[in-house]
Amino acid sequence: MSDTCPVLTPEQRQLNEIIERAQTQMMQKVFDALHDAARQAAAEWQAVKTQENPPPHDYFASVVHQRMFLGLCGADAETMTGGDAELAGHLIRNQQNIVSHYRWTAKERED
Repeated sequence: MSDTCPVLTPEQRQLNEIIERAQTQMMQKVFDALHDAARQAAAEWQAVKTQENPPPHDYFASVVHQRMFLGLCGADAETMTGGDAELAGHLIRNQQNIVSHYRWTAKERED
């Protein structure tokens, strides 16, 4: 396996920049929406006069994660039925690989 990066053509570099800008803007909108949902729920929660805490930001992030996973698998997000089980397995393995990578990185920083 080569440790070198390919040299991109000017066109490829330009296309990568377009994708990166769109990705950055998309993720900012997602994070803003999560923040807004948590803030909205907390504000409306107060009207109920309950001792329960409102759902935290991470709850809404989990909802997005679950619905995106179901959508990528082709499942119905409302009923959690259907979809491609093989693709779901590939997506789960991809996430496990990310966890493994970061555990290795964290261990390396400790040494």
